[in-house]
Amino acid sequence: MNSCGKTDIGTKRSENQDNIFVSDSPIGPLPNLYIVADGMGGHRAGDKASKMAIDITVDFVRKSTIENPIAVLKRAMLFANNEIYKAANEDPDYNGMGTTMVAAVVKEGMIYVANIGDSRMYAVEGDIRQITMDHSLVEELIRNGELDRKKGRNHPEKNIITKAMGSKDEIIPDFFEIELKPEGRYLLCSDGLSNMVEDDEIRDIVMESYSLDEAAQALIDRANYYGGSDNVSVVIITL
Repeated sequence: MNSCGKTDIGTKRSENQDNIFVSDSPIGPLPNLYIVADGMGGHRAGDKASKMAIDITVDFVRKSTIENPIAVLKRAMLFANNEIYKAANEDPDYNGMGTTMVAAVVKEGMIYVANIGDSRMYAVEGDIRQITMDHSLVEELIRNGELDRKKGRNHPEKNIITKAMGSKDEIIPDFFEIELKPEGRYLLCSDGLSNMVEDDEIRDIVMESYSLDEAAQALIDRANYYGGSDNVSVVIITL
């Protein structure tokens, strides 16, 4: 596998509460591991939550003997959620902190994906498909037929998350499996990208850029060009 990950503070925020993890090499029983986490909370709490989520998840996977990607990701993320929840309740400075997470593993021609919150995974295979499903108020309104998807991009409550790591003592991630295509590029990102750049434009940048590094930087630059109102994190994977 080949990959590139980048994170950027954006143009409006005073700190970066996103964190990423990128490994094309084995982590414990998994052949590779890619994660984007977008923290939320007061000063430094979001950064702590997203860093805890990644550090605990990676450490759990590294020590695990479970070879099934979905099974190990589920247990790792449940454990990380519980640790973040305990930390948030033990220290007043971190009360209410939480984080989104999207994680992916490529194994034997398949991509296994887990997500909590509204950090996303896209498959860019000529066209673009959103693989994950946002855990957000706007997405619930869209699924219930109460809101048009195009109008959802500018909805005043589009940043309300309905599920986040650390918000409850038990949170179950969603899981997805897709077939890896040799010509495809697969994007994990925080909402600092997806809220600022339309899906079709994301597709064009990912497919037209020569290298993964150029594509990742171009995505961040475009989000910042459109206002950069949030931290921006991207991880791109390909064969």
